[in-house]
Formats: sequence, C-alpha cells, structure tokens
Amino acid sequence: MKIKTQTGFTLYELLTTMLIVGVVLTLGVPNMQAFRQNSSMTAAANDLHSSFHLARTEASRAKDNITICASLDPLGVAPDCDVAAEFENGWIVFQDTNASLTVDAGESVLKAFPALNTAISVTSNGTRDYFTFAATGLGRAVAGETPISTAVMCDGRGNETASGGRSAARVLIVTPLGRAAVFSDKSQVDAKGGCP
Repeated sequence: MKIKTQTGFTLYELLTTMLIVGVVLTLGVPNMQAFRQNSSMTAAANDLHSSFHLARTEASRAKDNITICASLDPLGVAPDCDVAAEFENGWIVFQDTNASLTVDAGESVLKAFPALNTAISVTSNGTRDYFTFAATGLGRAVAGETPISTAVMCDGRGNETASGGRSAARVLIVTPLGRAAVFSDKSQVDAKGGCP
C-alpha cells in the first residue's frame, strides 16, 4: 500500500505569512514614497547644478559665451530661450556668441534638459531664468536683463524637515562670478524666499 503525502500551507501558516506581509507593507510603503520624493528632488537639483558647471567649464574651454536658460521646448528640433519659461519647464545650455539669449545661426545647443517632475516647482529671482558665462568663465549680465542668483526648488512637502534633518526643498545659489552651489538647509531656503 502506498502512502500519499499532502503538501501545502495550513491555515495558521497562511494567516501568519499574511500578517507579516501586511506589517512590512504598512511600514515600507510610506518610506518608499518619501524616498522617491527625495530622489526626485535631489536629481532635479543635481541636474540644474551640473548645468552651471558644464556651462562654466565650456565657456573657459571654448573661449566663448555660454548661456543656460529656461525653455518651453528644450528637447524640440530648434530649442530656444523663452521669456515665459521657468526652469521647471526644462532648460538648455548653448553657445551664445553674441550674448543675445537666443540660439542664432551658427550657435549650438550643448545640452538640453527635459521638464522636471510636475510635483517640483522652481522659483528664481532674475528677470528671466538665465545665466550667461563670459569667455573667461565668469558670469556676465546681458543688457536689460538680470540673471538669476538663486533658484528655490520645492515640491508638495514645502520646506519641511525630511530624512537626515535636511529640508525637503533645495536652493541653488549662484555668485556673480558664476560659482553655483546647492543647499538643503531650511534656514537658507527660507532666506532665499522659501516655498510657496
């Protein structure tokens, strides 16, 4: 006579497993959302910061004016600076030989950045969202326009304390010479206008 063995879970084993999965999901899902928001904000701030580094380096290397400016269609066929655009719409880094804040014939776009996550807003202090580096690698103003010196980046959390004691918001500070740095200190974000 052959003995048949049965395999599977008992009701108690199934309930215990479901309880453990429920506890892990209850603790893990909110932390994953905060992790995703922090990662998105950090990536956006790093992209904007790296644009300034790229433009400054390229201006010194090519001995030409290089401009960073907001664009409504940065990934289009013929991207250009737009007066109505904010950095959250996307931006371009381009050779601006005549410092006109437009991509003219013979001037090339070095890099284009797409629009940011819709949850992130960028508020800058310039008359337009642009910054131009002269051929020396130092910042220069274009006649009649004020370049940005600060850009505050916020999401739905505002300027609250996030993980690690840092602010959920970021502030990019650009000196007149063109040195850019990103800060995540709550007091610095508030000092530069805070989040709406």
